[in-house]
Amino acid sequence: VPKSELPAAAASAFQNASDARKHASPEKFYIEACDDGSNDVLVIDRVSTEMTLTGIKDIPPSGVTRPICGIMGTIRLVAGMYLIVITRKRKVGNLFGHTVWKAVEFDMISYKKTILHLTDSQMQDNKTFLSMINSVLNTDGFYFCTDYDLTHTQQRLANTSPDFQEMSLLERADQRFVWNGYLLRDFFAQPELQKFAFPVVHGFIAMKPCCINGKIFEWILISRRSCFRAGVRYYVRGIDSEGHAANFVETEQIVQYNNSRAAFVQTRGSMPFFWSQRPNLKYKPKPQISGTTNHLDGFQRHFDSQVLIYGKQVILNLVNQKGSELPLEQAFAKLVNTMENGMIKYIAFDFHKECSKMRWHRLQILVDAVAEMQDEFGYFMLNSDGRVMSEQSGTFRSNCMDCLDRTNVIQSLLARRSLQSQLQRMGVLHVGQKIEEQADFEKIYKNAWADNANACAKQYAGTGALKTDFTRTGKRTQWGLVMDGWNSMIRYYKNNFSDGFRQDSIDLFLGNYTVDESVEGLTPLRVQKDWKFLTLPIVMLVAFSMCIICLLLAGDTWTETLAYVLFWGTASAVTAAVILFNGKEFVDAPKLVQKEKMD
Repeated sequence: VPKSELPAAAASAFQNASDARKHASPEKFYIEACDDGSNDVLVIDRVSTEMTLTGIKDIPPSGVTRPICGIMGTIRLVAGMYLIVITRKRKVGNLFGHTVWKAVEFDMISYKKTILHLTDSQMQDNKTFLSMINSVLNTDGFYFCTDYDLTHTQQRLANTSPDFQEMSLLERADQRFVWNGYLLRDFFAQPELQKFAFPVVHGFIAMKPCCINGKIFEWILISRRSCFRAGVRYYVRGIDSEGHAANFVETEQIVQYNNSRAAFVQTRGSMPFFWSQRPNLKYKPKPQISGTTNHLDGFQRHFDSQVLIYGKQVILNLVNQKGSELPLEQAFAKLVNTMENGMIKYIAFDFHKECSKMRWHRLQILVDAVAEMQDEFGYFMLNSDGRVMSEQSGTFRSNCMDCLDRTNVIQSLLARRSLQSQLQRMGVLHVGQKIEEQADFEKIYKNAWADNANACAKQYAGTGALKTDFTRTGKRTQWGLVMDGWNSMIRYYKNNFSDGFRQDSIDLFLGNYTVDESVEGLTPLRVQKDWKFLTLPIVMLVAFSMCIICLLLAGDTWTETLAYVLFWGTASAVTAAVILFNGKEFVDAPKLVQKEKMD
């Protein structure tokens, strides 16, 4: 058996389309695996919350039964414990004979049979916490496999020990990418229960059967979002004290042909030092670099872990080298120089300047500049006998401000260059043939990378990605510019008026904030807003309305009309200026998170 395959003993109990049944009695939940060849049934006591194993014969015949696709985990809210289950899934494809699923619908089931024991304020808090969890669950991009490890790259799976092979999916998973890790904490504590749970990754997976020169191969793209320092665009930037970068995503491109396979890995992540960019009603808040923190410690921790996991690092910093982004670029370059690590190379490329006035062909300048390093790093490859032919010795770590739009464009170009070499080596492409000339495959390739961009952008920024017209078609279009403008407007609204709730939702889901049901009284959810929050917008609206009315219903003389318009116009403008000056007090800020995460 190739090292990357899971032995049957380590697979999850949920392996077929029907997967499992949940039986509910007033006292207990019974989770029965439908087809794992075992009589074991998971029992969850609804009163003590204890989890045990029993046999099928112990399931009460009078219980309410429903099919489920798997267990996401459990979480404690104000009303007590809740069981989160996957109720609907969609097949993405087969990865080396293992079915990969996308979880599309979930349900939260309360252990308690009633919430009448709660006060009105507790009921309201519980309702808010439930909507937070559902907000995360309804964010597109949760994937799982019941008998294969989606959290590791092909290269990591090929370099494992026999002991690793015997571990359950939960034990062996890369914890950076297990988004239900906190929800499954009780399963981690009891190894005998782990076959009833599996890791769920968040990000994007595309699996496409393709054909070039009559040769059919499988092309796969997997993006794994880290659950460490997870959050939304403006509220989570830079790194934390452990060196975890915001919006860190590991993207692996895999191709399989005639039982041989090749993989190329890239990463993206926020600039790894301490900086923030809190929303303040301005279209583009000014980034702030912390002046009180030792940046080098966290920076060193970040790259020590990156080098340990991925080998040599080539940093591709795509931010503007002018304006508000320039100090960030300079700080990044200075930290790399200070560290003096031969395993790390820094390249700054002003994406917007180089590609201004629709000169998108100039991206080739960067691709050519790193070509020699990309050839040196190579890629991971297994032959049809399962023997390792080559390994990837380094990765490109790309970033822009958000690590979304510009980053995805560059990653797609580097991935195509690697794929060109892989397909030639496998014999799919003839000598001298270019991927760009294969129209059918190019369409699949570009659309999948654009879909990857949209998925990562929706998960971090709340809207689809910008510049996807270039990724899809290879050129910038006027319609693409219009769509970018529309998405930018939506981003502005969400970043200022709904991202606080989204950030709280993620922190609750990942266990960065925990609910203590025994504590009564004021919770972070019920912190009162300052008087300015309601008063000033009302004053501005009234003043602006009066200004319009004065224009429409002119007075006896033009001087009288002008005086009224000037008065109300000035009142409206002054109020708007005061609101903008105090912008941070008017945005939707997180209520649950710890201060360290926000700084």
